[in-house]
Amino acid sequence: MPLAQVYRRFGEVDAAGTSPLYERVAVALSESGEALRAIEKAPGRKRHPALILAALRDLALAGEAPALAEAYAAGDGEAAARAAIDTLVQKTDTVAATAARRRVRSDETGRCAVLYPAIAEAAHRAGATAVGLIDVGCSAGFNLQVDRVGITYSNGLSLGDRSSPVQMSASIVREWAVPSRAVPEVVARLGVDLHPVDVTDADEARWLRACLPPDQPEGIARLEAEIALAATAPPVLLQGDALETLPEAFARVPDGALPVITTTWTLSQFPLESRLRFLHRLDEVAAHRAVAWVSVEGVGVAPAIPTFGDRRASGHSIIGLAVFAGPDVRVEAVGRCWSKGRLVAWLAEG
Repeated sequence: MPLAQVYRRFGEVDAAGTSPLYERVAVALSESGEALRAIEKAPGRKRHPALILAALRDLALAGEAPALAEAYAAGDGEAAARAAIDTLVQKTDTVAATAARRRVRSDETGRCAVLYPAIAEAAHRAGATAVGLIDVGCSAGFNLQVDRVGITYSNGLSLGDRSSPVQMSASIVREWAVPSRAVPEVVARLGVDLHPVDVTDADEARWLRACLPPDQPEGIARLEAEIALAATAPPVLLQGDALETLPEAFARVPDGALPVITTTWTLSQFPLESRLRFLHRLDEVAAHRAVAWVSVEGVGVAPAIPTFGDRRASGHSIIGLAVFAGPDVRVEAVGRCWSKGRLVAWLAEG
């Protein structure tokens, strides 16, 4: 698809209804030959509208594109479109360099509505009174704050910390209710990622902000609360390939605590061979101590996790739970979820 068409489609389809500012800016970029030539300075796979728009907003947040920052603050789409084109033309190399080394980061804390009951269930099945959380593909590590956020479900159930500055909600659909068990004491928070984000670093935190459209005040407020919460108990971030880094992560979980590995839409980025090696890593650890794995992945993506007979690419994900204890392995699909965890169908009996 020609680049101009990509940007027009992003504006008229992807941004439409969620970000009027980005809708107008993306369409304007699609109509500007100068802007499109500037975007083409970025590597081929780094020209996606969401990434280029984030790179532009990063400049605005850093005070290097004042006209764009002013237009965004005023919610003026026409002024923002003009300023975005001017910024792209004037700072082409900077935008291209930012896009080349960055990737768009998404809101992750919403996943806690799925992770919390699954982690609590894993601890219950293993008889654990303390857990060490290891999030593979952690990004900024928001999943690792799962016990420190408040979660309210549509049936009135409340889990986590009701006094937390980060509160979220999720709807329950069908079958059994989400179990009300509490996550036990978390004694370690470890994130594994090729490119983890340290929220205590000003530049990294600014990039997280840049990945949100400027006309989404609720999302921005939530992100600010998430960053502040994570900064009060920052996880240990281990940079590197997950298969190579997992042994170090396991070693950092104190004896007596159950290591709980979480993967949320992460394994789809791995080739099948690497997914099987990931499973083998868990088997290796289980030879010496019990370990649990909570997976939230597309249908058929997580090896060994049942799928309820669902078809691949069905539009939902499977919540999987595996507990490894020596030669004994208990693997089960405990539910389905949609919208990155904001709709949950818990299917396991308590």
